[in-house]
Amino acid sequence: MSADAVVPSPRGGAAKVVLATLAAAQFLMALDSSVMNVSIATVASDVGTTVTGIQGAITAYTLVMAMFMIPGGKIGAMIGRKRAFMIGCVVYGCGSLTTAIAPNLPVLLFGWSLLEGLGAALILPAVVALVAVNFPAERRPAAYGLIAASAAVAIGLGPLIGGFATTYFSWRWVFAGEVAAVLGILALARHVADRPAGTRPRFDLVGAFLSAVGLGVFVYGVLRTSEWGWFVPKAGGPSWLGMSASIWVMLAGVLVVWLFLLWESRMARHGREPLIDPGLFANGQLTGGLTMFFLQYLVQMGVFFVVPLYLSVALGLSALRTGVHILPLSLTLLIAAALIPRLFPHASPRLVVRFGVLGLFTGAFALTAALNAGSSAAVVTIPLLLIGLGMGALASQLGAVTVSAVPDSRSGEVGGIQNTVTNLGASIGTALAGSIVIATLTTSFLTTIEKNPAVPPSVSSQASTKLAAGAPFLSDAQLSAALAKANVPSQQAQAAMQANTKARLVALRAALAVLALVALVALFFTGRIPSRQPGAQSAGSGSGENA
Repeated sequence: MSADAVVPSPRGGAAKVVLATLAAAQFLMALDSSVMNVSIATVASDVGTTVTGIQGAITAYTLVMAMFMIPGGKIGAMIGRKRAFMIGCVVYGCGSLTTAIAPNLPVLLFGWSLLEGLGAALILPAVVALVAVNFPAERRPAAYGLIAASAAVAIGLGPLIGGFATTYFSWRWVFAGEVAAVLGILALARHVADRPAGTRPRFDLVGAFLSAVGLGVFVYGVLRTSEWGWFVPKAGGPSWLGMSASIWVMLAGVLVVWLFLLWESRMARHGREPLIDPGLFANGQLTGGLTMFFLQYLVQMGVFFVVPLYLSVALGLSALRTGVHILPLSLTLLIAAALIPRLFPHASPRLVVRFGVLGLFTGAFALTAALNAGSSAAVVTIPLLLIGLGMGALASQLGAVTVSAVPDSRSGEVGGIQNTVTNLGASIGTALAGSIVIATLTTSFLTTIEKNPAVPPSVSSQASTKLAAGAPFLSDAQLSAALAKANVPSQQAQAAMQANTKARLVALRAALAVLALVALVALFFTGRIPSRQPGAQSAGSGSGENA
């Protein structure tokens, strides 16, 4: 029986169970990237480390996923996607259990960053491939849409879940709950069908090493931009030839990825099995879908970074209330992802994707205009509804677009590449939004202080020197406490408070404006999205080329 043999698609209740199983796994993988962001200080105290140590653990989880996503997709093609999925769940569950009982930072790093990261690298590519195995082409847009929606909802609900657990129970219960969820997923996974694994004479160890190092180094450089700067080095940050170390680290990562692609081309020319087939990138439909995935996650994660900052820091809302105000996005996201394929099964994917990109742009632009002095939390509701609608429209199409671009037997490889691209987009989006916020905050704060006659020139000069490395994004309460501790005169303290309030809004609006611009630019990359649904393409387009 070949790897491309037809597997009967589940029907009715069985199909719903399969979809729920895969969506639950996707939800868990995404949850870990946001669930502890509101509880970092508490986690740090419980395991006897610093906030920086916990932020490092979150960063390491992202790095491990980025490094091993492509090898994880290949392993699934070798041993079977379902087997890779279940092994990944076991590894992830062990990581969650280790994290839940971690007494110190090293154990936390081992469980959360390493084991959960490795488990996710096996699970996520397998999810993409298993949808292709279990659902016919005409039903895949809805399936991929709901699975992608589950990931986005997890990111949105993460702060709410983490805040609730930390406030009323313990952050450890979040990871204990993940163990229970993994056991449930493993129990339901028996309903998931799979094709026999293809024969793979050898695993490309050199390719796996080069891809892991290249992607890991690049993502590490991106994640360090908040402390080191993008191009101009921040005060005290490492630099070389007058430029921030971040850009050099990213360039080193790009160089290794280039060497990886050269190696893969050499493997293919000599008739050996590469980790990924370089010929995949000549497929216009596949590269078009991957480009849209990258840009969507860049904008999406940038918004998920900026909006909670506005709600929790600028307005002083609790983690629970912040999560509640983000829920409207999840609502329209789920509605669009579920109903667009159902109500418009023959709609042009290109048209739906363009509609989704316009939703992202309109929502981000509306947020930029809405954030003003005196604005309340309610101003984010309509823009977030629009952004959720756009994300849902994209989710309903892009997964099917990328997988239908290649034979189903290559879906595992595509899953690895797709999740790598989304990981890169998410990392860059978060780092870019954070850098814009801090840089704009610093500039706006200093400009306002310098123009205020109540602030002596000597104080302005000291502020400029101290903030050269970037101003912290402080709430009014935090800044007031810091000024009182420093015995700053009341008139100067009031000027600083006013400058901080103004600078926060300017910084948040600047970041949202850039994200809206990225969404607008994404419109120019929609031409490679096919104009017909995968199930409607002719038999001659089986290679997945654009119809």
